[in-house]
Amino acid sequence: MGLWLLATFPEWKPHLSFLANAAANELMALRWLHFIFGIIWIGLLYFFNFVLTPSMKALEPGVRVKVYPALMSRAMSWFRWSALVTVFVGMRYFFSLLGTDARNSGNPGLVLRWFGWWVLVWVVAYEGIYLLQLPAKGIRDSVWVRVIGISAIVIAASWVVMGLNGGEKVSNQHLAISVGGGLGFVMLLNTWGVVWRVQKRLITWMRAAAEQGTPMPAEAERLMRWGFLTARTSLWLSFPMLFFMGASSHYPFLSTLAR
Repeated sequence: MGLWLLATFPEWKPHLSFLANAAANELMALRWLHFIFGIIWIGLLYFFNFVLTPSMKALEPGVRVKVYPALMSRAMSWFRWSALVTVFVGMRYFFSLLGTDARNSGNPGLVLRWFGWWVLVWVVAYEGIYLLQLPAKGIRDSVWVRVIGISAIVIAASWVVMGLNGGEKVSNQHLAISVGGGLGFVMLLNTWGVVWRVQKRLITWMRAAAEQGTPMPAEAERLMRWGFLTARTSLWLSFPMLFFMGASSHYPFLSTLAR
């Protein structure tokens, strides 16, 4: 039946042709992997914030110490490794875009300068964000102090990195990913530098509490607060991050900043 249809209606034949350009195929593979692992990472981030945290609060302490280690051991494994793959694959894709813009600018050496500035700006920005996520007392514990402080750092870092990497031949993709990818980089540092460090200890303590009846140490409350604040920061940063990543190909509003 299929052969008869193709013989009768030759225009129905699928018109498929894969690109012969190896670089284009690599970029497509990088995007695909970036999407898959990014969905796992951000999906778990939303699960932790919107489902797990309120659910754990509703459980009895005896039930919580049994459920938490089993659930979080597997969840954190997927969370941290998917974050790492997402960002490193994204960096490779970003580096390719920088190379294209550098060649279009007539100076291939710009790619290392652009990438270096990008890493430096967001590492410095993370230092300030890290401090504002730490548990504190008094005015430093105010949600508005944290929100305004982190927002100011993110806006300043975004403006600086676009200013340093701007140029006549710089594309919207370059500028948008400079911001969106920078926020993703900050979220990766949160994932490995804070969330995993906190959860690793909480999982160990709760497993001991469930199996041996060991009481939770006094430090546990501070660590839970730190992990909560960090997860909330990453949650809110994910919204502008996803916007800028989507805007890189579909909403060229930053092209006017390329001077």
